[in-house]
Amino acid sequence: MTVTEARKFQINGQPTADTLKNMTFIDVIQKERQELLRSICRNGSQGNRSHSAISKFVLDRIFVSDKHKILFCQTPKVGNTQWKKVLIVLNGAFSSIEDIPENVVHDHDKNGLPRLSSYSMADVRERLNSYFKFLIVRDPFERLISAYKDKFVHNPRFEPWYKHNIAPVIIRKYRKDRSEIRGGLQFQDFVRYLGDPNHRFMDLQFGDHIIHWVTYVELCAPCEINYNVIGHHETLEEDAPYILREAGIEKLVSYPAIPPGITKYNQSKVEYYFSKVSKRDIKRLYDRFEGDFKLFGYKEPTFLFR
Repeated sequence: MTVTEARKFQINGQPTADTLKNMTFIDVIQKERQELLRSICRNGSQGNRSHSAISKFVLDRIFVSDKHKILFCQTPKVGNTQWKKVLIVLNGAFSSIEDIPENVVHDHDKNGLPRLSSYSMADVRERLNSYFKFLIVRDPFERLISAYKDKFVHNPRFEPWYKHNIAPVIIRKYRKDRSEIRGGLQFQDFVRYLGDPNHRFMDLQFGDHIIHWVTYVELCAPCEINYNVIGHHETLEEDAPYILREAGIEKLVSYPAIPPGITKYNQSKVEYYFSKVSKRDIKRLYDRFEGDFKLFGYKEPTFLFR
């Protein structure tokens, strides 16, 4: 059952008995995710941790397929490269996912993926109101670990500015022993920066590079934009085909094969990376990302606070 079909079988916004009988398990899960999101957005308890203006920064994160009327909000470190490949194929730049060179996926002059920010405000509103919209999230702390490893440890795409420009600035400000700047950025330095209530001044210095670690709220404005589907990295094996069906493109393109176990939440990994981080810094980090935890149904990592 598609989102459009489901709306036809509601009374006062609630599904009828016949609708519930026709809903699949994943339909029910999606409905629960949407209801939780809307509930947190409405009650306002998270304040600016749940609400964000639909700014140019947000519109820059949203990729467009006009041919198939799809909007995808990019949340880096959540398997977004594969979804960008799906849209690149749909937009006709390449005939199959396998044909797309890796260096083209993130090159927005070559990949044929327009951003929503490139449209007039009237066209932006029309697309936000009528297109199929989706985003993918994952446990917020696991995402931060992935961002740290990718940008400051492994750096597979050879983006030297993370290690050579951003890391030294964070180290000088947040390393407790400021006389020691060798050895690269440590995870505890990264956490101190992210949890600092005054992080925005440094964010401005780093520009759009911060997209790899800012909140989902700041990236996609989920309380202001009515996304049709919320995918979770942890259930991507089920969510990916569901998104393709709901968007009406399941016969046109397939989501790339997912390596076994790669989407599973790994508490041991989280415990390992946070083992050298002070409880105060963990709590400050959680305070910043609490909106992401609450809006998308992720459990508070109380095991880190003990």
